[in-house]
Amino acid sequence: MARVPELAVFDLDYTLWPFWVDTHVNPPFHKSSDGTVLDSRGQTIRLYPEVPEVLERFRSLGVPVAAASRTGEIKGAKQLLELFDLVRYFVHQEIYPGSKVTHFERLQQKTGVSFSQMIFFDDEMRNIVDVSKLGVTCIHVQNGMSLQTLTQGLESFAKAQARP
Repeated sequence: MARVPELAVFDLDYTLWPFWVDTHVNPPFHKSSDGTVLDSRGQTIRLYPEVPEVLERFRSLGVPVAAASRTGEIKGAKQLLELFDLVRYFVHQEIYPGSKVTHFERLQQKTGVSFSQMIFFDDEMRNIVDVSKLGVTCIHVQNGMSLQTLTQGLESFAKAQARP
């Protein structure tokens, strides 16, 4: 089997869920009696449909998962990870404004995983450009995280590892 990353890192907004947590929805969030996640105005909040399967796939491969988000709505983002029961997948959360390079430097310090052994999924090209300069395999997510994007990402990672 092809080598897998030692750490998978995900952006949150427009990668795991289809909105910006700091502008498109209204924290605080809560879960209704039927398990639906709602914002303070009663608007239903959803993940992209295949996100739980993607995270479960990394778990089955033994790959730890981290979040790297530059949102200013730190509390709301962390609350959504809890309410969607995704926090159990994330061994580290770097959620604060600023360059994603800082997020990755901190992840490397915390985990000891070299940049070349990380894979990163993000919807914003500026983050892909910045983080790829560190040697991280970066995957541009379009229309939300999916199993297809995961497969493409793992293939890209394997190809990067095969290079001399």
